[in-house]
Amino acid sequence: MNPTSPLPAATLPCFGETAAIRCERAAAELRAGRPVVITEGDRRLATMALDSASPAGFAAFAHAADDRHYLFLTMPRARTLGIDSAHGIRIALAGQGFEALAALAYLRDTPSPDGLPSEGDALDAAAVEVARLGLLLPALVSTTLHAGDTAFDGCLHLALDDLRCGAAQAGQDYELVTRSPVPLRDVGMTEFAVFRGGVAQRDQVAVIVGSPDLQGVVPVRVHSSCLTGDLFGSLKCDCGDQLRRALRTLKELGGGILLYLDQEGRGTGIAAKMRAYGYQHEGLDTIDADAQLGFGADERRYGSAIAMLRGLGVQRIQLLTNNPTKVQHLRNAGIEVLGSIPVTGEITAENEQYLRTKAARAGHHLDVDALIMSAQ
Repeated sequence: MNPTSPLPAATLPCFGETAAIRCERAAAELRAGRPVVITEGDRRLATMALDSASPAGFAAFAHAADDRHYLFLTMPRARTLGIDSAHGIRIALAGQGFEALAALAYLRDTPSPDGLPSEGDALDAAAVEVARLGLLLPALVSTTLHAGDTAFDGCLHLALDDLRCGAAQAGQDYELVTRSPVPLRDVGMTEFAVFRGGVAQRDQVAVIVGSPDLQGVVPVRVHSSCLTGDLFGSLKCDCGDQLRRALRTLKELGGGILLYLDQEGRGTGIAAKMRAYGYQHEGLDTIDADAQLGFGADERRYGSAIAMLRGLGVQRIQLLTNNPTKVQHLRNAGIEVLGSIPVTGEITAENEQYLRTKAARAGHHLDVDALIMSAQ
C-alpha cells in the first residue's frame, strides 16, 4: 500500500468522543458566536451567548427563531433588576434591537424590563453552564424549538445528559504530564508537577515545596489564579501576597504543596473580572459587581484540585486558607482536612474594602481591624 494514501475506513483508528469533549465543543461554538442546540428527550433549546454575539448574528438568530427568541438572565442578575426569581428569567425579545441587550444583561442602573418575564428551566440552566465552560457572561439569547423546526439543524447539538456526564468526567480525568525542579526566590528548590484534564484539557500546576510526607498530613494551599495580583502586583486584592506568603509558609512547615488553579476571577474568567473591576471602581463591592454580571458570589470549582491531590497520593491535608467554604468543598469530595492555617496579605487603602467584603459577606476568617493594627 502507498504509505501516503489514506487508510481504508475500516482501519481508521477510533478516537472516541466523550461527553466532556462534546461539552468542550459546545463551549467553543458559543465563544465563536455560533448557536448551540441543547436537548433533553424531545425538548430542544437553541441558544447563543450574548457575550460573543454580533449584531448580524443576533439578527440571523432572531429570524431563524421566527421572533420567538428571548434573553435568559440568571437569578443574581434578575435581582439587580428588582425581580425575584429562583431559576432565572426569560425576557421576550420580539421587536428588541441588539443595542438594547447589554443594558438588560449586564449594565448598571437598568430599569426592570417591560412586561412580566417568565421563569427559566433546566435547559436555560444548561445553556448557562456551557457559557461558564467557555468563560462567557451568563446571558443567553435562546428560543424553544418545536417539532418540525429545522432552522438550527446545522448547529452543534448537546444533550443535557452529556453536560451532566461531561462535568463528572472532567473532575476525574486528570493525568500527570511532567515534573521538573524549579528554584523559587525566598523558597528555594521546588518541583512543579503539571496535570492536564477537565473540559478544554487545561493545564493545572502543583508546586511541591520541600519534601512533604505525602502519606501523612500534608500542608496544602489551593490558590486560584489572579493575573492582576499574582503577576502585576495589583493593590485591589491580596492574592499576590497570599501566593508568596503561602509558599514561604509551606517552606517553614517543612514542606507542602501549592495547587495553582486556572480559574481567574473566582471562576468567571479575565474578561468578566475586568468588567467587575470597572463596577468596583464605581463603588460596588466585589460580590455586588459580580451580581451585576449575572454571577454568584463564588463560581470556582475544585475538581481539578481534588484530582491533583489524589494523583499525588495525598489523602489528608492541613489547608492554608481563610475560607471555610473551601475547606468544606474538599471535605465533601473525600479529602480529609485536619484544620486550617490562615494566610493573609498586606492591607492597602485599595484592598481594605475588598477584604472587609470577604469577611462580612463571604464568611472568610479575617479580622481586618486587627490586621491593620498589627501592621502599624
